[in-house]
Amino acid sequence: MKHYVALTSFLLALAALPAAAKENHYLYAASPGIRNYVDYGGIGIVVFDIDNGYKFVKRIATWDYPAGKEPENVKGIAANGKTGVVYVSTLTRIGAFDAVTGKKLWDQAFEGGCDRMALSPDGKILYAPSLEGPHWNVINAATGDVIAKVEPKSGAHNTIYAPDGTRAFLAGLKSPLLSIADTSTHKVVQTVGPFSDFIRPFTINGSSTLCFVNVNNLLGFEVGDLRTGKKLHRVEVQGYKVGPVKRHGCPSHGIALSPDERELWLADGANSAIHIFDATVMPPRQSTTIKVRDQPGWLSFSIDGRHAYSSTGEVIDAKTKRIEVALQDEAGRQFQSEKLLEVFIDNGKVVRAGEQFGIGAKRNR
Repeated sequence: MKHYVALTSFLLALAALPAAAKENHYLYAASPGIRNYVDYGGIGIVVFDIDNGYKFVKRIATWDYPAGKEPENVKGIAANGKTGVVYVSTLTRIGAFDAVTGKKLWDQAFEGGCDRMALSPDGKILYAPSLEGPHWNVINAATGDVIAKVEPKSGAHNTIYAPDGTRAFLAGLKSPLLSIADTSTHKVVQTVGPFSDFIRPFTINGSSTLCFVNVNNLLGFEVGDLRTGKKLHRVEVQGYKVGPVKRHGCPSHGIALSPDERELWLADGANSAIHIFDATVMPPRQSTTIKVRDQPGWLSFSIDGRHAYSSTGEVIDAKTKRIEVALQDEAGRQFQSEKLLEVFIDNGKVVRAGEQFGIGAKRNR
């Protein structure tokens, strides 16, 4: 009887303890993330609850624009799970925001403007391209201070930081060469290519040995060896015609490697489609196509690889290839953005953050 009473008392005491806080999973999407079109989601960082069917949660204020003045295009987004900071770039500037409170930590305009930046894995350094200019600014992510410049003179545009933090990959709108910078010296140490035309969006595998690049005038992609600097393959989409596109001026603007590196997803603007390739073989082999509600201009993946994010605002089950959700903001508007990533928060603290690029997650291959 004594044991029964003791056990009952213990269970009652256990039930009275506060429940452990649940880790919350959010999608942070910067807007206007399709050019400067406010009709696709207004202005700010729009937060969606992944665990609640991607329902709208809140809007973090970024910049105010006076009546009659057009807002600036958002050009990129980056975040870090160690520092809990989200960065958003526009045509002219970068803002740093506390991911939990939404407080603006710093706001800085940069010489030559800004494009799609990348953040070091430790959250300390930003590589920020000027707006299609000659250089990248290397920035102290805690303060916004410029600490160095890298100048490939390639029409600075897209940037990826290697998962191990040792290199930054710099793609320009005016060059068929992908430049590689040593992040300890902030100097270009290698180029990859030339590819068949100027480089647009690109991605890399987790071990930083391969790159997959969109180029102008190609419905498809090309593959490069990041070790030797050579172009390896050219892959053209079969069964679909090249046609006019609303934005970006190239047939395929958007490419993402699944975290397990088994699939490569490719945007097709003219056909409002996403083509999926088997990446377990080289060159990757075309397998499946998904139709989306608008012309896609960017693709990325969830941290766990279970979902793919299309800039058209559709969340796609990566296994079944079915569209699960079409994002809407608090006004019921069809939400679209080319600048989004996941942020996980536990007990009021950011514990993990995703990536705006669909970068592979496998290492040491």
